[in-house]
Amino acid sequence: MEFRHLEGFLAVAEELHFGRAAARLHRTQPSLSQQLQRLERTLDVQLVDRTSHEVRLTSAGRAFEVEARAIMAQADKAAYSAREAAAGRTGTVRVGYNFPAGQHVLPPTMARMHREHPGLTVRLEEKRTGAQLAALAGGELDVALVYGHPVTSEFRHRHLMSLPMVAVVGQRHRWAGRPGVPFSEVGRQACILFTRDKCPAMYDAITTAAEQAGVRLTVAQVVDDPVATGVLVSVKPLIGFASVSRGLFGGATAGGMRPAWVQLYDPVPTIDLYAVWRDGDEAHPARSVFLDCLEEAGPFRAPARPEARIA
Repeated sequence: MEFRHLEGFLAVAEELHFGRAAARLHRTQPSLSQQLQRLERTLDVQLVDRTSHEVRLTSAGRAFEVEARAIMAQADKAAYSAREAAAGRTGTVRVGYNFPAGQHVLPPTMARMHREHPGLTVRLEEKRTGAQLAALAGGELDVALVYGHPVTSEFRHRHLMSLPMVAVVGQRHRWAGRPGVPFSEVGRQACILFTRDKCPAMYDAITTAAEQAGVRLTVAQVVDDPVATGVLVSVKPLIGFASVSRGLFGGATAGGMRPAWVQLYDPVPTIDLYAVWRDGDEAHPARSVFLDCLEEAGPFRAPARPEARIA
């Protein structure tokens, strides 16, 4: 069964005249008649009763007309969906993000997406950098919003913003309330760190600042969850590290107590936020639309720090 046979049958069913139906389809009357005969042989039923005076549908033809129209409507819908997806007006883009991306990048980007491309769906997944890049490489994400960018030809990237890092301490820590501390003082404190594979850019920013300050980090615990770090510094005399975004906007932790954050300087450890996507995967209109909206929603800036915190 071919679509052109269905199309020919429906034209005959509507016109009840082979000549008019053939003219409407820009076919010859004999070819239209032959196509209808082939369709009837395929179905092994008579669809049209032809006499010298009239053309009418048989009972089988009337039943077949209902289903044939549904098939043609579904085919039209499929073609429309394909064209919309190819133009980037429908479809799904899977985006991974971290805390600062969720605070500063996604809100204006998603607002633009919703306003200009309401047919597109953005599926969001919050993950740390290492997990995002693994998902991106495995085809589970289309775009990753991460700290740093991988130095490999497998990925392309776009810089979004730079963020200073801060020390995170409990409210009873002797640093709490100080406007800032030089990084050299970190060497005299026990700290919480994470494994490098979880977030290489942040890990390197911390260790590089320690080298520049001439201190060795004393790592008391290794914790890969930023929320757990906030809990631990709230109950132990330890220091953790976070972006200024998490310092300002992170939630309360132990007993409803929010950790304090303290500006670090000499040097100020800084991390860069990037959009990363796979190279050589250009046939993804929805992803291209998201990246365009990301570009148009910028520039993105680090949050302002309260004056009381400035050293």
